[in-house]
Amino acid sequence: MAVAESPITFPVGDVEVSGVYARPDSPFATLVLAHGAGAGMEHPFMSGFTRGLNDDGVATLRFNFPYREAGRKFPDRPPAAIAAWRAAMHEAMRRGTEHGDTGPVWAAGKSFGGRMASMAVAEGMDSAGLVYLGYPLHPPGKPEKLRDEHLYGLTLPMLFLQGTRDTFATPDLLEGVVSRIGPSAVLDWIAGGDHSFAVAGKKRDAAEIGASLAPKVAKFMRSRG
Repeated sequence: MAVAESPITFPVGDVEVSGVYARPDSPFATLVLAHGAGAGMEHPFMSGFTRGLNDDGVATLRFNFPYREAGRKFPDRPPAAIAAWRAAMHEAMRRGTEHGDTGPVWAAGKSFGGRMASMAVAEGMDSAGLVYLGYPLHPPGKPEKLRDEHLYGLTLPMLFLQGTRDTFATPDLLEGVVSRIGPSAVLDWIAGGDHSFAVAGKKRDAAEIGASLAPKVAKFMRSRG
């Protein structure tokens, strides 16, 4: 039976943002999920991924950044995005405490959302681990413009899920970054996947693609629990 989802709102500074919270019976962990730059929390990839995690015993909270909530197209600058991340993690922890749950709370994000999560952790946000659904290591076609400096000081468990055809991360460059981070970081390649994890010649809708990644993430969370 599908886990019930609850629409929520919570404050980020002077504004309110929307979220969706879902909690299976006796979850072993909670994962907070942020969207990428071009789509909000309502995107089928996001809902498919969180529902897949719910089915595997993970509570989830996915949320909108303030720019998305306001209907703007250009992503928030890092300070605003980091503030949103802090607020979302606080909300997830608060809801867990209401249920008597003191289990681990993880942060995850699609592309921009994952990068902002890692920057928030680098600035002191508490998280049990990080999951990157397509880390945007560099802009497409610009491998010299790496977005990696803040990653090397992080020691918490990190899972990089990345498509082998993702133009935002040249394979050898990402492998080098993950190797330099050290044993806390794991890189799992999705064969043939692009930045949205779509595989050429394999027809799947976005919700199915998102759900297909959930077992890998739940397994990693359990292994680092």
